[in-house]
Amino acid sequence: MLAPREIDEYLLPTERRVIRVRQHWAVMMNHVSSTSLFLLALVIGERMLPDSVLVDNIAWYLALVAVLRFTVLTILWWIERIVITDKRVMLAQGIITHNVGMMPLGKVTDLTFQRTLGGRMFGYGTIVVESAGQIQALNRIDYLPRPEEIYEALSELVFGEKGKTRATGMLARPRWRR
Repeated sequence: MLAPREIDEYLLPTERRVIRVRQHWAVMMNHVSSTSLFLLALVIGERMLPDSVLVDNIAWYLALVAVLRFTVLTILWWIERIVITDKRVMLAQGIITHNVGMMPLGKVTDLTFQRTLGGRMFGYGTIVVESAGQIQALNRIDYLPRPEEIYEALSELVFGEKGKTRATGMLARPRWRR
């Protein structure tokens, strides 16, 4: 499995990690509700059908598959990491096959911050990263926790004065002057 510390293996010796997060827990609510509804429908369907060993076995195996699917989705959520360094944005995911997508910060031309009502209530948002006429692997990052903080750090890294941002530890200008 791709543990949080293993993502550092993909960093260059000259780059510094600024932010490392996983998607907000709210992303799992869709999986919880779909699994729960499937199990509920399975129980109702089994109760409505005549008693049979075959029906009981099929229902049991379908329930087992649903729970295993939910377990795999939970593990995938837990090990997926969004990493922002002073040079790039990376998304590391995968259990058996590790996939690391990345976008250099130098290619970023525009950032868009979006927040739904649910995102405002539970504390997550979406950042859309655009580059010059290209669709990148990381053009949309959904369910980001602390989205204002991440958006501000990413904006300073991309559009701030080179080497002088709060994200890199040096202030470009005092916060109270904004």
